[in-house]
Amino acid sequence: MTKYTKEDIIRIVDEENVKFIRLQFADIFGTIKNVTVMRSQLNKVLDNQCMFDGSSIEGFVRIEESDMYLRPDLNSFAIFPFGEELGKTARLICDTYTTNGEPFQGDPRNVLQKVLKEAADMGFSLNIGPELEFFLFNTDEKGNPTTQTNDDAGYFDFGPIDSGEDARREMCNVLEKMGYEIEASHHECARGQHEIDFKYDDALTTADNIQTFKLVVKTVAKKHKLHATFMPKPVYGICGNGMHINMSLSKDGKNAFYDKADKLGLSKTAYHFIAGIMDHIKGIVAVTNPLVNSYKRLVPGYEAPVYIAWSASNRSPLIRIPSARGEGTRIELRNPDPSCNPYLAIALLLAAGLEGIRKELMPTESVDMNVYEMSDLERNKYNVESLPNSLENAIEAMEADDFVAKTLGSHVYSQYVNAKKKEWHLYTTRVSQWEIDQYLTNF
Repeated sequence: MTKYTKEDIIRIVDEENVKFIRLQFADIFGTIKNVTVMRSQLNKVLDNQCMFDGSSIEGFVRIEESDMYLRPDLNSFAIFPFGEELGKTARLICDTYTTNGEPFQGDPRNVLQKVLKEAADMGFSLNIGPELEFFLFNTDEKGNPTTQTNDDAGYFDFGPIDSGEDARREMCNVLEKMGYEIEASHHECARGQHEIDFKYDDALTTADNIQTFKLVVKTVAKKHKLHATFMPKPVYGICGNGMHINMSLSKDGKNAFYDKADKLGLSKTAYHFIAGIMDHIKGIVAVTNPLVNSYKRLVPGYEAPVYIAWSASNRSPLIRIPSARGEGTRIELRNPDPSCNPYLAIALLLAAGLEGIRKELMPTESVDMNVYEMSDLERNKYNVESLPNSLENAIEAMEADDFVAKTLGSHVYSQYVNAKKKEWHLYTTRVSQWEIDQYLTNF
């Protein structure tokens, strides 16, 4: 990780003639927010003296407690390689603090850092490698997004049948200029669907990178007169967007998930970590899959996991162990989607894994057959349960698991649950086009 000092940032800003400094943070749903200041205010920013109104941010504070401070993470400094017409813009990702100088408990980034400290106290550090999928759709004559694409490509196809290839390549170029190591990019299985994979990093850096990744993808797509969406299931009848999360723990500089003496090459720590996640996944899924629409992706037949099981030999269960061993040993969780708040999702997954380690939990037997094709009797034999099938059920599971409230903290937990209950209520009381088509002329 690049280590910047205040002096480094001031020097680079002046050498590159940066005009604007974007102070970036996130609300409890992971929506990127920012305050932009001019170069003249940089010293004030670097001295942690930049104040903003927290009452205007979803899930933050009441108006009578509105004053908050943004403290930049100096290592997040980057210059955006686009939008330079009015002057270059640099970015600093910030933590939110109260006027008392304490980390604000409603800041998702602070929630993750709290869990990372717990891991560090146990001697562990977490690396994360995400796999984000997205759709590129055409825009209409007014520039508004549609769900239409002239892209007829499928998995791993390329131009000219992959009409989004040029936009995807520019996204990769921009991301590399911002310090990402792009490992692969390709067309996904659905029409108009793409994936760009960047190298794993420590958990906090990766959560920051996911946020910036979404911003870059959407910005470049707009330049190509396309709309990029990370919505989990924008089109009925085809695969949706997932965000598989690859996790590995390190201890004393070595991969803590690897044990060459084990028949699967997995350590006891790995088994405990898997068990911890499986034990709490029902309560976590409202965060890893946070939208009403998320549960229209989590259905059989479209590659997304539905059943709580794990395997080292097939992709149908919730958790897969990729074949790499040694320092490459990792756990892949397949249910999350890219609409989630990465800070909260990673915090909960790490906390669950750590609990599994502390309690020395062991997972159920590995399921090495296609879970979708198993009968109910076979799934019962392997103690395979199902994920919640709606946002309503996910919130109920979240409320039933005290672990989630403990990890998120009372502020984030209560704000999140209340907001999601309102979202579900709005959805269930809204009359959909499907209902109009089915019932208007028949009744």
